[in-house]
Amino acid sequence: MHHFFVTPEQVIEDRVYIVGSDVNHMKNVLRMKTGERTEVSDGNNCRYLCEITGYEDDKAVLSILEKKEADTELASRLYLFQGLPKSDKMDLIVQKAVELGAYEVIPVATKRSVVKLDDKKAAKKVERWNSIAESAAKQAGRGIIPKVKQVMSYPEALKYAEMLDVTLIPYELAQGMQETKAQIEAIKSGQSIGIFIGPEGGFEAAEVSAAVESGAAAITLGRRILRTETAGLAMLSVLMFVLET
Repeated sequence: MHHFFVTPEQVIEDRVYIVGSDVNHMKNVLRMKTGERTEVSDGNNCRYLCEITGYEDDKAVLSILEKKEADTELASRLYLFQGLPKSDKMDLIVQKAVELGAYEVIPVATKRSVVKLDDKKAAKKVERWNSIAESAAKQAGRGIIPKVKQVMSYPEALKYAEMLDVTLIPYELAQGMQETKAQIEAIKSGQSIGIFIGPEGGFEAAEVSAAVESGAAAITLGRRILRTETAGLAMLSVLMFVLET
C-alpha cells in the first residue's frame, strides 16, 4: 500500500488533502483512482488509512477510514552527526539512517572532510538529502519524516549536541569493548542520543578530545576499521536493537 506524508493542517475533520508534487505522483505516475486506499502520516506520529474521494484542481481529497498512532518510532531520538564524506556516500547514509530510526541527520564539516561546500552548494545538497529522507521514511513506514539539518561546523555540532542526554563518538583508537557495552547498556529508553561519525580518515585527536570535554563518551566499534558510511549505520543498528520495545 502506498504511503504519503502531510502536515497536521492538511487533516481537516474526516478528510485529508494532499497537495504539491505528491498529487502528480498519485495521478500520473501511480495512476491511483477514486476508491483506492492508501496510508497517510501527518508527521506528528498519527497514521490514517484513507480512501481517495477524488481530485480537485491541485489537490487530492481522501476520506479517513481509520486513525491510529504510528508504532514505528523509537521512544528515544537518535541524532546522527555525520562527517561530510566524499562522492555520493551521504545519499546512502541518509537513506539507511532513516530506515534504521534516526530522528535527525546532521552533516558536519570536520578537519579531515575532503568535501568543501559553499552555502549555495550546501543548500542544494541538503535539499536533496531531505528528499531522500522523505522517500526512505515512506518506504520504512515511519511516523515522521526525519530532518537533515544544514551543514554545521564541528564546534557548532558539539554545541548542538549539548541538548542531548547521551553523546557517543566511535573512535578507532578507543579501547575497551566492555566499557563500550556498559555505556550502551546504560542508555535508557526515552533518552536522546547523539552519534558522532568522522569522515574518511576519521577524526583528529583534538576533535575527539573536544567532544569528550563537551560530555561525549569515546567508544570502540571493535578491532576492525569501518568505513564512514558503515560506522554510523552500525551504531544505529545496535541502538535500535537495544532500544526497540
